[in-house]
Amino acid sequence: MKPGSSKFGGTLLSVFTLLLAFAMFFPILWMFLTSFKTEQQAIQFPPQLFFAPTLENWRVALFNSPFLEYLQNTVIITFFSILVALLLGVPTAYAMAFYQTKRTDSSLLWMMSTRMLPPAGVIVPLYIIFLNLNLLDTYLGLVILYAAMNFPLVVWMMRSFMLEVPYEVIEAARLDGANLRQEFMRVIMPLLIPGLAATSLLAMIFTWNEFFLAVNLTSRDASPLSVYVSTFKAAQGDLFIAKMSAAATAAVIPVLIAGWVAQRQLVTGLTMGAIK
Repeated sequence: MKPGSSKFGGTLLSVFTLLLAFAMFFPILWMFLTSFKTEQQAIQFPPQLFFAPTLENWRVALFNSPFLEYLQNTVIITFFSILVALLLGVPTAYAMAFYQTKRTDSSLLWMMSTRMLPPAGVIVPLYIIFLNLNLLDTYLGLVILYAAMNFPLVVWMMRSFMLEVPYEVIEAARLDGANLRQEFMRVIMPLLIPGLAATSLLAMIFTWNEFFLAVNLTSRDASPLSVYVSTFKAAQGDLFIAKMSAAATAAVIPVLIAGWVAQRQLVTGLTMGAIK
């Protein structure tokens, strides 16, 4: 291959990658811009690219509404559901990585298949169970539900990360007299910090953005931000696009910040867990 053609191919790939990244980021950018428009400008067609920005929508979305209460609900539910999923999923991944049986692969596939189950197919039995156990509109109910949803993801990803750990390191620890707890906590876990960060961030994104189950299983006390954003459509009639954009932008900012802060650990973790 000629050097010129290789350079042209690399440039073309870079341009395509930038266009693809812009296409994926464009909805967030448009939502951000819409949050600074008036309601009339937000529904205007063709849309206005140049306009006088206003902070009225942000004032309504953040200060004239219970935004902080919904944010508190989201943080509590997300934190404890991820914590429970990690406490259960990481030891399970350890067992499946280092003490494999002939049914390990089929068990992993079965766990991941539960992620493919459409929420609409289980919402009625879930509602009945939550109703009988007095878990409707409670933190505990959503924590248990989201922890169960994230458990297969944690097991699958953490197992792939653990398989990348050199077995010689584990053997050396055993020869030095390390027991099972010491081997797990002092040898393996420090090597899995990037993978743990990547797994936690993905679980956070799935939990933070979940809407369908939350809107059907909560009413007010435990409703997360995803439900809060949807309330603008019901409350504002036809003029809600700009205010909803402000509320949605405020809701996704914590996830964007977390992704930006943990981007190095995320890339390292996902690369470490890549299939060879």
